[in-house]
Amino acid sequence: MEKLSFKNMLMASLAFLGLMLVLNSAVFAHCQVPCGIYNDHARIEQMLEDSATVLKASKLIVKLSGKTDAQSQNQLVRWIMNKEKHAQNVIFTISDYFLTQRVKTSQKDYDERLKKHHAVIIAAMKAKQNADEKTALDLRRSIEELAEYYPGS
Repeated sequence: MEKLSFKNMLMASLAFLGLMLVLNSAVFAHCQVPCGIYNDHARIEQMLEDSATVLKASKLIVKLSGKTDAQSQNQLVRWIMNKEKHAQNVIFTISDYFLTQRVKTSQKDYDERLKKHHAVIIAAMKAKQNADEKTALDLRRSIEELAEYYPGS
C-alpha cells in the first residue's frame, strides 16, 4: 500500500470538511416562523464562545503545522475542522437569526446595524481563510461590537 503524503492527507481532510459543512448547513437555522421566542443575548454569547474556539484552534493549528507524526497530523486536521465549523456557526447565526429577524429597515440606525452585522460575517469568513491570532481576535471584536444592540436581561 502506498503511503499518503501529508499534503494529500490534508487535502482529503479539507474536502471532507467542506462536504460536511454543506450537508450540515440547515441544522443551525432558527425556525423562521413568527414564534416570538428570541434570546438575542444568548446568541451573542454563543457567537463569542464560537470565536473563542476559533482563537484556540488557530493557535493550535500554528503549533501543530510543523509536525509530521500521525497523531499531530490527526489533531491538526481536527482543529482545522473545528475552526471552520465555529466560524461557520457565527455566519449562520448572523444571517439566519439576526439579519433575517432582528435587523429591520424600520430601525433608525438600520444602516449602522447592517454594517456591524456584515462586519461579523466578513470577520468569520476571514477566520475560515486564515489561522492566525489577529484574525481570530478581529472576529471576537466584531461580535463584541454587536453586544450593545442585544444586552442581557
